[in-house]
Formats: sequence, structure tokens, C-alpha cells
Amino acid sequence: MVQSSCQKFCQEANGEPEMSWKKSHLVVAVCIATCASIVTLSYFQRIKLSFMSMPETKLCRGIPAKNTITPLKDNRTYIIAPYLDNRKNKMIRVISILHHKDVKELYCWFCHPSSGQMYISKAEIDIHSDRFDFPYGATDLKCLEPEDWEPHYMSIHWSPKGDINQLPLFEIRNRDPEGSLVDFTVCISAMFGEYNNVLQFVQSMEMYKILGAGRVVIYKNSCSPLMQKVLDYYIAEGIVEVIPWPIDSYLKVSSYWHHSMDPKDIGYYGQITALNDCIYDNMYRSRYILLNDMDEIILPGKYADWKTMTQNLQQQHPDAGVFLFENHIFPKTVFTLNYKFNTSSWNAIPGVNILQHVLREPEQEHVVNPRKMIVDPKKVIQTSVHSVLQAYGVSIHIPMDVALVYHCRTPFQENLPRLLLIKDTTLWRYNMSLIGNVSKVLQEIAWNTGEYR
Repeated sequence: MVQSSCQKFCQEANGEPEMSWKKSHLVVAVCIATCASIVTLSYFQRIKLSFMSMPETKLCRGIPAKNTITPLKDNRTYIIAPYLDNRKNKMIRVISILHHKDVKELYCWFCHPSSGQMYISKAEIDIHSDRFDFPYGATDLKCLEPEDWEPHYMSIHWSPKGDINQLPLFEIRNRDPEGSLVDFTVCISAMFGEYNNVLQFVQSMEMYKILGAGRVVIYKNSCSPLMQKVLDYYIAEGIVEVIPWPIDSYLKVSSYWHHSMDPKDIGYYGQITALNDCIYDNMYRSRYILLNDMDEIILPGKYADWKTMTQNLQQQHPDAGVFLFENHIFPKTVFTLNYKFNTSSWNAIPGVNILQHVLREPEQEHVVNPRKMIVDPKKVIQTSVHSVLQAYGVSIHIPMDVALVYHCRTPFQENLPRLLLIKDTTLWRYNMSLIGNVSKVLQEIAWNTGEYR
């Protein structure tokens, strides 16, 4: 219709009897350009209408997602949670796990709650670079949302066609951030293998609190019954949030970081996905986030606590969004027994007593110590375990005399003589508060349960 009208207009203009040859050609050129613009505009209007205004006979319902991990029916896509990310370009970032080869297209579905109109956009699939050769990896699905309304729920589907009522429905988080703002949140991923290192866990928790933690988030796959009692104690106290992490219900998980070491579906219980989810979930609830394991403590050397340390580091490096701390191993197989602390009441508790392990392995030539991080969550886009992959701020390597990662675990240098280990009693600076707090927790757990085991 538009095209025939253009043709008629041009024919009439070109057929004027008194028009010169040059003028005639000029009119024809103008007509062609005008018609092309009209046709193009008409095309995009039709695309916009079909794309943004698909009327539904029913208002949007969907199937509310209840679990931390929600598989799509393609069995190659696992959705964790969508988050509003308006730091640069307003969009929805969906934290997920995908098969890096099999998933080619996904679509973001938004349903207007009042009119039932659908807005469907194609997701940009961004698989994180630190996949370590596993078939599945942490992935961001980037979705453009409607321009004229702000959705609070969405669905993900492998097709732009279907029934919204049959799709999982996810709440878009960080649209209206809730929860108390704390200075420091510790993100731990993941607790697995029927974890039962109770004593070291309680000691780490009490050290986190002494150093300034306001929240500890634990992505829990499995733990022992006694460990669950400890978690329940800290949940009731208000400092611990436990996120169920049943990833092995959907994928074959590896206990190692690289596919060559254990060829399963995904590495180390999907910890990279959990860490990214923890950052976005706490982006507006925490000024800083610590990314470390349960047997690690970012231990200041020059400062009394994390707040004093980060304030000074941020003043020295105003553009920093990430502070990287060297990991140093304190072998749990090497004991320091000649200390004056009375911790005999802890003997019945399963796990490692970190106060007995203050000898650390020396640095090795040509070996780079891995690092753990304190980050400003609002400056992180994607993170791995030992570094951020994308960020708005710069990363700063912190010298070990300022702070280090106290990592009490099996030795890395197994055949190293004891004489070559370095005594580092920084942890003992906190012994009075630590011993008292740990003893109190263990007594209260025993009192509440009637027994430790």
C-alpha cells in the first residue's frame, strides 16, 4: 500500500508537462529517497509492534522459581537469578550456567502485569572466560528490558514463541534493593563433601566477626549434622545466610579446578557461578565483599581490622575496585604446641585448631602465589576465583606485610623440612578475643543440643 502510493506520486510528478529534463530527474530522485524512508520506517514500525506488543488473552502467570538453581527444559541451561544492572547500560544480567557449545540462542521474556503484553528480546550470551575446559561454565545472559515499563519478573526461553504460563518465572533482583547495609560480607562457595571441619569453621567465623564481617554467605551443597547445628546457630545469630547449592542434582561436578584433573561437567562445584551470584546479590547490601574459602582468613598485618585497612588502601588507590591478597599456606600437619593458650575444652570438637598452626611455607621461586580478594561489588562485572575478569575499577596487589591470606590446609610443599618453615604469629594477636568467643559458641551449641555429636 505504501509502495503503490509512492509510485503513483512519483509518476504524477514526473508527468508534469512543463517540467525540464534536469528538474524531472531531481524530482524522481527525491521521490525515490522519500519512498525509501517511508518504507523503512513502516518496516521498523511493524517490527516494533510485533516485538513489543504481543497481546495475550491471559495475564502473565508463569511458574515461580523456588530453587537456587532452575533448569530449563533443554537440559543445557541452568538459571540462578536475574539482576538489574544499570551501572552503564540499563539491562538485566541473568547469572546462569550453560553448556558452552550446545546453547546457541536464548530469549528474555517480559510480561506486563496489567495488560499481559509481552516484550521478548534476544539474550546476549556471555560465557565467562575462566571455564577451565569444562563443558559447562558460569554465564551472563544480558537482556534489554522494555523502555516504557519496569518489569519485576521475567522468564528465559530458547525460543521467541511459546506460552508464558508454562515457563519458570524469576524475580528481578536489585530493582528495589532490600536488606541492611554492612561494611563487609564474606562469600564462601561452596560447602560440600559432608563438610565437618567444625572447629576451624567456628574459629574462622569468629575471626571474620572480629575483623569486621557483618554477613557471611555460604553456598551449601552438603555438610555433617553437627556442622548443620553450627550453621543454625549462626543463622539464628543473624550473621550467616545459607544458600542451598544442589548443583550435583543437575550436573556431574568436579572437586578440582581444571577439566584435565577430573573430566566432569563443571569445576569445583560451580564455585565461580556462586561467587558471581553472591556479588550481585550483595551489591547494594555490602560496601565490600571478601571472596575466600572456609579455611582462609584475609589477615591484616599492619592494621587491626578490615575497615581500617580498606579505608587506608582506598585513600592510597582511589580508582581501585579490587584488592588482591597473597595466599600463604600454614600446613595443618605441622603443629606449634608450645603456646600458652588453654584450649583443652575444644579437644572433643572435630576439626583443625588454627592457633596450633603458625608456621607457613616459604615462597617458591618462579611460583606465583594465588590471591584472594576484597572487592567493591558495585565495581565488579565478572569475577573468577583469584581475580576479577571484568571491572570498572583497577585491581591492586597488596604486599604481604600489609595483609595476607592465612590458609590452613594440607601442605603444598609436602617434603619441606620443618626448619624451613617461617614462624608467623600474626594470628595470635587476636587470641584473647578469639578463644573466648569460640569457647562461648561451642558451649552454647552443646547446651542447645545436649551434645557435640
